[in-house]
Amino acid sequence: MQLVIDSANVESIKRLVEYFPIDGVTTNPSIVVKENKPFLPLMKEIRDVIGEEKELFVQVISTSAEDIVEEAKVITESIGGNIIIKVPVTFEGIKAIKRLKKVSIRTLATTVYTPMNAYLAAKAGAEYVAPYVNRIDNLTGDGVKVVAEITKIFTQHNLSCKVLAASFKNTQQIQNVCLAGAHGITAAPELIEAFVNHPSIEANVEQFKQDWISQYGEESILTTIK
Repeated sequence: MQLVIDSANVESIKRLVEYFPIDGVTTNPSIVVKENKPFLPLMKEIRDVIGEEKELFVQVISTSAEDIVEEAKVITESIGGNIIIKVPVTFEGIKAIKRLKKVSIRTLATTVYTPMNAYLAAKAGAEYVAPYVNRIDNLTGDGVKVVAEITKIFTQHNLSCKVLAASFKNTQQIQNVCLAGAHGITAAPELIEAFVNHPSIEANVEQFKQDWISQYGEESILTTIK
């Protein structure tokens, strides 16, 4: 199961890549704008941080299929490395995904709200779909159920497309989509860090340390065996 950072903040990405088994980074126009940096240099900076092999997801802005394809080509050529183009599941977006598949440009279908959005994108050739879990919930839907139904459709009909669940407000939603069969999740840095931010962990570690020091007077096992 893939663990992907949903951010364009270089420092946050550096921190998470250093500590956690990160598979890639997703960005979107809103995330990029928050960084207040030129687009292409920012993408290249993120590429330098994560390396050539990890996947970097970059979203197009154009709305016509022809322009989406051209943007995708320029983005892929300009940034380099393992690039996935994010394309919204509009009529023109689905058309563009079909065309990009023919020229071997990998895509993620974004703005997915229903299983049939995902089905069309997968049939068109998308390598990933990104259902918006929390946004679906906010529309009185059930984001986790949508993820489960998408994965079921893909499995039953042998569609090789992967579900990279997105849009979360808490770690419980993330855990639920993991249990629902998502192939991966993309989440904000603070949510990924929250996977291990539990007060009991720190309390346990401190107790172990104090018990050790009370017996051996040292803070490291290494000092006791030299």
